[in-house]
Amino acid sequence: MMKEEGKEGESCSSSSSSPSLYTLKPIGFCNEDILFCIDVDLESQIEMKIPNPNGRAVTRMDAIKQAILLFINAKLAINPDHRFGFAALGQYASMHRRDFSNNVESAFSVLKAFTASASFGQADLTQLFRIAAHEAKKSRAQNRILRVILIYCRSSLRPHYQWSANQKLFTLDVIYLHDKPSPENCPQKVYDALVDALEHVSEEEGYILESGQGLSRVLFRQMCLLLAHPQQRCVQEDIDFPKSLIKKAPTIDSTLSEDSVSIISQ
Repeated sequence: MMKEEGKEGESCSSSSSSPSLYTLKPIGFCNEDILFCIDVDLESQIEMKIPNPNGRAVTRMDAIKQAILLFINAKLAINPDHRFGFAALGQYASMHRRDFSNNVESAFSVLKAFTASASFGQADLTQLFRIAAHEAKKSRAQNRILRVILIYCRSSLRPHYQWSANQKLFTLDVIYLHDKPSPENCPQKVYDALVDALEHVSEEEGYILESGQGLSRVLFRQMCLLLAHPQQRCVQEDIDFPKSLIKKAPTIDSTLSEDSVSIISQ
């Protein structure tokens, strides 16, 4: 738990002109159980634009695994008491490991087993939400909170679900990797459906981030944005980072670099 910062605004002077005193209320937060749900549809096997330095093609699934390991290591560096679990999303969601753990080697082993070898059609998120609600109750019993990070890769099929709007037991974050719009694809409609799901089920402020660029570095930066704890983060509309690293000239406005991440507001 965060400790009380004490009294702020207290003057060092004892004069009557000192400003009024006020106190900063302590803000608590719980350790997280984070459930990664990875889309295992064949669209997760689409190649990213830039290969590895050795020339081997990098698929979305490869990049997702790397991004999750980056997230886990960074999150544990912040607080080693966070824990992680894994689920796969085909037509329905299923757990890949029942117990949440903070063991990085165990996470690596579980991620290695994820493959995308079939097309599942339209995804039903209902089972994912059921799993999350069940795990959230167990987390709460241990004074923890549950967060689901859904990584979705289907460009033409909107997910659907059945869930009571009154049952908000966990926080949902979404990363959506998609193709460019085309007669066969409707990423905007899929994105809108994911926004609707997030707002429908999320207990705290949930983030939804998307990319159609096919660049691993964009995915890595988006995953880093999700390091923000749900009980301490700002609303997504107020996010103004990451900043461009381009140095601005004194009299000429510089344009954003191609690496800049564009985050669609909910």
